[in-house]
Amino acid sequence: IYAEATKKVRKPKPWKHPQPITIAQLRQMRDEFWDTAPHYGGRKEIWDALRAASEADVALAQAIVESAGVIVSNADLTLCYDERGLIF
Repeated sequence: IYAEATKKVRKPKPWKHPQPITIAQLRQMRDEFWDTAPHYGGRKEIWDALRAASEADVALAQAIVESAGVIVSNADLTLCYDERGLIF
């Protein structure tokens, strides 16, 4: 698991909603995700770091996850762990 800690963050592939949505609807969906995500487990500080990383450019995102102790399993941040092995 520790070998995965060195994986470099990369920009994810573009995502497309199955139906047309507005920018406001997309922002609301993102806010709802980040508001509810910590309730599924894990520490709030790690969720906050992942949100900051997801909203930053790739170089800053890398620095954020490294400083927060996030173990990046998938380079697009779709699968991450904290140092205790909790999945995010």
